[in-house]
Amino acid sequence: MTLDEELLTDLIRLEESGRLRHTSPHAGPDRLHPRTSTGRSLLSFCSNDYLGLANHPAIAEAISRSAAHAGAGAGASRLVSGEAPEHLLLEQEIAALLDSPAALLFPTGYQTNMGVITALAGPEDLIVSDSANHASIIDGCRLSRAQIAVYPHRDANAADRALSARDPYRRRLLITESLFSMDGDRAPLSDLAEIASSHGAVLIVDEAHALGVVGPGGRGLAAEAGVKPQVVIGTLGKAFAASGGFAVGSTILRTSLINHARHFIYTTACPPPVAAAASAALRISNSLVGDGLRARCLDLSTQLRTGLEQLGLPTSGQDAIVSLELGIERRALAASAALLEAGILIPAIRPPTVPPGTSRLRITISAGHTRADVDLLLGVLSTLSSAFGWVAA
Repeated sequence: MTLDEELLTDLIRLEESGRLRHTSPHAGPDRLHPRTSTGRSLLSFCSNDYLGLANHPAIAEAISRSAAHAGAGAGASRLVSGEAPEHLLLEQEIAALLDSPAALLFPTGYQTNMGVITALAGPEDLIVSDSANHASIIDGCRLSRAQIAVYPHRDANAADRALSARDPYRRRLLITESLFSMDGDRAPLSDLAEIASSHGAVLIVDEAHALGVVGPGGRGLAAEAGVKPQVVIGTLGKAFAASGGFAVGSTILRTSLINHARHFIYTTACPPPVAAAASAALRISNSLVGDGLRARCLDLSTQLRTGLEQLGLPTSGQDAIVSLELGIERRALAASAALLEAGILIPAIRPPTVPPGTSRLRITISAGHTRADVDLLLGVLSTLSSAFGWVAA
């Protein structure tokens, strides 16, 4: 067979299993009220713009001001000629936010996890990783060529047993998300920190979905738990409404990553206007306005979760992520299509993003939503539940 014939066979298989994916273009700058290619307005409950900052005028102004003197792109990696003052300022602000000595920017959150893990771990090391960790963590672990032990989701005792392996590893790493992206539940960070310390392991915590949203001043779940990981991973593309990722830790860690993280060394730096936008978002998040946005987001999340419970729908998750598990792929696809027909955008989440048999609607709340928006979603879900019965456990 030709390459296209082989690929077509695979695509047909995906279609038959309900796992074929398509991109869906949406117009307009408003992530919570996008328009389809035909101009139809939708209400989105799938954006990670948790604080509703994507359209904030201060961020737009920061982008314009930076682009006027720095141009649109960095032009090269930061080790060549791509470093700009915006990068250094943003790193200082991130480090200050997390009360840490240093931070290092990467072009994306995905690259951050892969770059950090492959820089810190190799064939002579052990990585202990939660089974629900993000694909970027999984890929970083595999690419490192370290010995990998995957423990059942949120099972601190299993993580302890895995770290107890007697092999003479050079380094042991314990890696977890803090707020898990698909289930919306929290890692037992206090227990994991104690376990890592008892084994002399490096604790790496990915706070992508927590920073800006939860914890004191939006500083994440590690800060809320009083835990100080050796490495904190974060993203600028969610609550901070920009793009890029970062690693936070010691100044020695930062210098080591600059020299060993291939995903930092060999790629063009984040565009300076994007870094300027993230700085503006951090300043908003750190203000009283940010405190109000966090409170609003979590209040709306409580409203949604309470309403779903009253409807008898099986939900999971905390904070701004609510997961409505529906089982097989076709059921989740039908639910998403019915919602889209009613003007609500919530794509179906299917394997391999989640385990087989756990396809779902992943609902995210933003401070940009209103109580009326949440009531509208609950009303549509109530109608669909009665009419189609696809939410039955």
